[in-house]
Amino acid sequence: MNPRERRAARHQPPNAEADADADPKPRRRKAPITVEQVVDTALDVIAMEGYEALTMRRLAGVLDTGPASLYAHVVNKADLDELLIGRLCAELVLPEPDPAAWREQIRGVCAQIRDQYLKYPGISRAALAMAPTNVETLRVSEGMLAILLSGGVAPQSAAWAIDALLLYVAAYCLEASIVRQRSAHDDAVWVVDRTELLRRFTALPAGTFPHTTRHAAELTAGEGHDRFDFTLTLMIGGLTPP
Repeated sequence: MNPRERRAARHQPPNAEADADADPKPRRRKAPITVEQVVDTALDVIAMEGYEALTMRRLAGVLDTGPASLYAHVVNKADLDELLIGRLCAELVLPEPDPAAWREQIRGVCAQIRDQYLKYPGISRAALAMAPTNVETLRVSEGMLAILLSGGVAPQSAAWAIDALLLYVAAYCLEASIVRQRSAHDDAVWVVDRTELLRRFTALPAGTFPHTTRHAAELTAGEGHDRFDFTLTLMIGGLTPP
């Protein structure tokens, strides 16, 4: 079975033939590389060095093999991205839809996705512009759709809301990873220093920036995931059941 066929097999529902990837030929390696090992190693690289450091060549080096060996398991980097996001999605716990608590439930799922992404700096970049074909990512979108529909949200609104929510979560986490990376440099510490940012805003000429100087405290307010929670509440609040 070639890599593309392997990829297609991974996208089959869980009740597909379990031995579709079986290889009757004996392997020469004492410890053959598996797809699971490739994903585990890739996540380790991202956790330590960030998503931008992950290349097929870098991954092959950590696995102590050649890049060609990886292509026996993954088609290309895009395929690896799907596997990575699928692995993170597999860790999510989806609630049984509750019409009385659908807003809290959808916020909870988004928070789980956020926390998974933040464990691996920059990995949310892999989720951008990705077609949801992996079984685990589809499981999450199915669960989110069920929650929104249980709350009486119209199907079209629910479908687009899921796309918007996932896009926001990915962008939020990507920005957080970029800020963390930049703040590692001494000359960019102010990026995450609220006191310094507040000082810069209030030092602006009030005649040119009257609103910025007057509301500098509000512009720089927020701790932890306060802004994330605010934005989700804003987005979900706009989903008014008919």
